[in-house]
Amino acid sequence: MYKIQTNASGTRSMEITEANLETIRQYYLFQDLVDSTGIVDEEVLNKLKMNVRSLLENQEPIDKNLMALCIDVIYHDNMKAFGLHQLIMLYINWLHKLDVENTEEQNQEQ
Repeated sequence: MYKIQTNASGTRSMEITEANLETIRQYYLFQDLVDSTGIVDEEVLNKLKMNVRSLLENQEPIDKNLMALCIDVIYHDNMKAFGLHQLIMLYINWLHKLDVENTEEQNQEQ
């Protein structure tokens, strides 16, 4: 379980689970989400919401992990652009940690 800050003053936060991060990875939700400026604003958050909504509308049956990600994170009242930026940073660090662990496992097997 991870915790991210969702506003600049630090008065709001949100808990992110491994399952949430796995779902983001499974559906490539952050791929091509942020444009070349690297700025995460409300427009980027709305783009993510629309992408996820489209995924949900076109799924039969609906993936429970994707639905949980929507309810618990993406459409949460505390999720704003600042929080999305923090979530993206957490996701990048989480992916890096997975890569390091996989590399260590491969080295041990050899």
